[in-house]
Amino acid sequence: MLRSISLAIAGALTAASVAGFAAHAQDAASSGTDDPIKTRQTIMESFGASAKVGGGMIKGEIPYNPAVGQLVLATLDAGAHTFGHYFPEGSDTGDTEASPKIWQDMDGFHAKIGDLQEATAAAVKAKPQDLDAFKETFGKVAKNCKSCHEDYRVEKD
Repeated sequence: MLRSISLAIAGALTAASVAGFAAHAQDAASSGTDDPIKTRQTIMESFGASAKVGGGMIKGEIPYNPAVGQLVLATLDAGAHTFGHYFPEGSDTGDTEASPKIWQDMDGFHAKIGDLQEATAAAVKAKPQDLDAFKETFGKVAKNCKSCHEDYRVEKD
């Protein structure tokens, strides 16, 4: 019973992050507005929700389920192939944690995005069926997230 509830919660969290990401992207496209800061923040929120579910499975807080693991990885992959488009000139000021270094080193930033895209695409393709395989696959993706955050993110107080 507890396992079923945990799986339902994990699935709902992941589905909500995917749905929220898709809804925001659709809303931005249909309204004709393009706020790159809000868009990339929404994508990062979907990353955070997915990482929370993935981390919960790794820590044993949520029972591992291959379908949920695949949703986590697919959400990260979708974001990795999208968010890099939302750092145009002029979007370095305002309510953002994006470091000015992004615009000073756009080639380096895009290289990090490329590394993340490779890791997420490989993770989705791997389709981990057990917790050990998920840990390894998810760990490679998380390593790329951390590397980019260390170089290109400014944490707010």
